[in-house]
Amino acid sequence: MAGIEIKGLAKSYPIAGGTLSVLKGLDLFLPSGTITVVLGKSGCGKTTLLRLVGGLELPDAGTINLPGTHRTAYVFQEPRLMQWLNVRDNICFGLKRRETDPQKIAEIIRTVGLDGFEKAWPDQLSGGMAERVALARALAYEPSFIMMDEPFAALDHFTRESMQKELLRVRRATNASILFVTHSIDEALTIADKIVLIRDGVAHAQYDVRADHPRDLLTDELIALKRAVVNAMEGA
Repeated sequence: MAGIEIKGLAKSYPIAGGTLSVLKGLDLFLPSGTITVVLGKSGCGKTTLLRLVGGLELPDAGTINLPGTHRTAYVFQEPRLMQWLNVRDNICFGLKRRETDPQKIAEIIRTVGLDGFEKAWPDQLSGGMAERVALARALAYEPSFIMMDEPFAALDHFTRESMQKELLRVRRATNASILFVTHSIDEALTIADKIVLIRDGVAHAQYDVRADHPRDLLTDELIALKRAVVNAMEGA
């Protein structure tokens, strides 16, 4: 299966005159065409892993073996829209002229449910709509992997649920490969094909989630999986 293979990944940061080791020889495989969700307590290295895989930082040790046509796009914790650009121009921001085919951009706008808002300004959008623009901007880059760093954390409960459903719909429509970081176990159980738990600087546990979408988190299967994840996070 195609994907990203990570071997012995290590990363430390200088802090208070010393060194903070965040990742300590992490091994992981990220399969293409799936949503891999990374879970862990604050400071465990979730975002560091995302930045290393995306090429925003360099590891101290280890390897990240990427597919030959690898292209990475980011969706951050905030939409990070350009306030002086409308929705369409935000989606096209950073693309080369030859990559801004009007038909392709129009299809992406339809895919994320922003029809009719092409000329709207960022301050005219709800939080959920702004996140749709951020996702559309990532899709316009035609990435092989989309890195998503807690993109729905600031949304209210109902908007967050809506965006989770939207992400699953977009993933089905595009077969996108996604590496998604979250603190929420319920969010991981809702969207993930694979859950990776980082603890003590390594991939401490991994779980395949095979339940069909939409998922009922109150089924015996998912309750048992949630209990296993909680116990693993707590070191039980």
